[in-house]
Amino acid sequence: MNSASFWDRSAAKYAKAPIPNEQVYEQKLVKTREYLNPHSKVLELGCGTGTTALNHAPYANHIDAWDISPKMLEIARRKQVQQHISNVSFHCGEANSIALPEQEYDLAMAHSVLHLIEDKEANLRAMYASLKPGGVLVSSTACLGNKMNWLKLIAKPMKWLGFWPSVYFFTSTQLEAAITRAGFTIEYSWLPPKAIAHFFIARKPH
Repeated sequence: MNSASFWDRSAAKYAKAPIPNEQVYEQKLVKTREYLNPHSKVLELGCGTGTTALNHAPYANHIDAWDISPKMLEIARRKQVQQHISNVSFHCGEANSIALPEQEYDLAMAHSVLHLIEDKEANLRAMYASLKPGGVLVSSTACLGNKMNWLKLIAKPMKWLGFWPSVYFFTSTQLEAAITRAGFTIEYSWLPPKAIAHFFIARKPH
């Protein structure tokens, strides 16, 4: 089963699942909005059912939100209509296959997706190229290598059985190093207590 098929099959259940920690999620939204203004052009890779893009839409000029799953995007577009939001464009594509325009965006988001991409380094470089000088990367990423390496024992069987997508293991330190190698400077780093998702904000130099 490829990744698009997995997420298509999971879309309805994913859309109904509650956010694991609403307070942490809200804090991440608030922090991200410090970097947005009414002129901001925003990119999001791995937008899922569109929750984060739609939450940020009132604070930005326009958001291009991408996901690999057509079914996820169907749900996102329904939510967009229900919420009367017109400044988000949802697109279907695999993260490392999208031809992103260069120096187009003021802010790029990659939430809960980098640990699902085999070549996260190429993805980070592509987002770096898509940002204007001084642009900002915002990422909340499951760093499973911090304390969940034991999951490697079951990751491949679970994928083969169709219960999991491809999952890649790295630590917070390794992710921070990858972000830095892509050319970014880390401005903010937050790993909430007991969390596996590390929240980074990094800037492309002017």
